[in-house]
Amino acid sequence: MISQREIVLLPFPFSDLRSSKVRPVVVVSNDEYNKKSEDMIVVPMTTNLDLREYALLVTNKDLESGKLIKDSKIKVDRIFSINRKIIKMKIGKVKEEIMNMIKEELYKLF
Repeated sequence: MISQREIVLLPFPFSDLRSSKVRPVVVVSNDEYNKKSEDMIVVPMTTNLDLREYALLVTNKDLESGKLIKDSKIKVDRIFSINRKIIKMKIGKVKEEIMNMIKEELYKLF
């Protein structure tokens, strides 16, 4: 099972919809929802560290498990749902403190 706070890899389509690239996302939906649903709610990550609102810097010290290839930003304002079947693999899990920060940023949006 995929749990809240896990970082997983998904295929993201290019704008032409003909090809895709695998990218990381953080699962934000809770474990109860994740057990019952075929879908999960996620927020994407990027290695573009430019200043932007509603984005959180995350490094390897922010992970409970796994490893990032590069420091990244979690783009909280890009929340979306995915079908669990498209998940390629788990690569890590963010610490509880990071999940709390994601929730705070989400609350600001609503």
